[in-house]
Parts: sequence; C-alpha cells; structure tokens
Amino acid sequence: MRETRTVFVVIKGRVQGVSYRAWTRSEARARGLTGSVRNRDDGAVEAIFSGAPEDVAEMLTLCQSGPPSARVTDLTVREHADAPSLSDFEILRS
Repeated sequence: MRETRTVFVVIKGRVQGVSYRAWTRSEARARGLTGSVRNRDDGAVEAIFSGAPEDVAEMLTLCQSGPPSARVTDLTVREHADAPSLSDFEILRS
C-alpha cells in the first residue's frame, strides 16, 4: 500500500478574488491529490491535500506563491490524521 500524507492548510494574504481556488484545484489534480479548497469568511483560503508525500510537499511549495495575481503572506500547515473521503480534488462552498 502506498504511503499517504494528508495536511490541512490555511493560506493568508491576497488569495480571494484572484482565482486561487481554481488554480489550487488544477495544480492538485495535476499531482493526483485528493481533497478540497474553499474561501473562509476571514479572507483566507483553506485546503486539505492528500496523496503521496512528495506530491503534497510540492503542492505546499506551490501554495506559498499561488497564481500570478495572488500575494501569499502566511501559510499554516497542520498534519491531518484522516484522508478526506473524496476521490477527486474539489472546490467547496465558503
């Protein structure tokens, strides 16, 4: 069985209104990750990434800058014990 890493991430900065969620979904799917992304009421974006440890690590590196019009000021990562029950990577409602 292949090792899986799951993380919960909060991304702060100019991350809403700049296609951050769509960019995240595209990048996560390209790496075969499952999980979700959504806007938060406080202006941040939160995501759960689950997949091969090296793919999750690469996604976290990408999230530090995000799409071209984003400006990330803080990225908080917390290991998550359970993998999401999703079979794809989805954008959830705020």
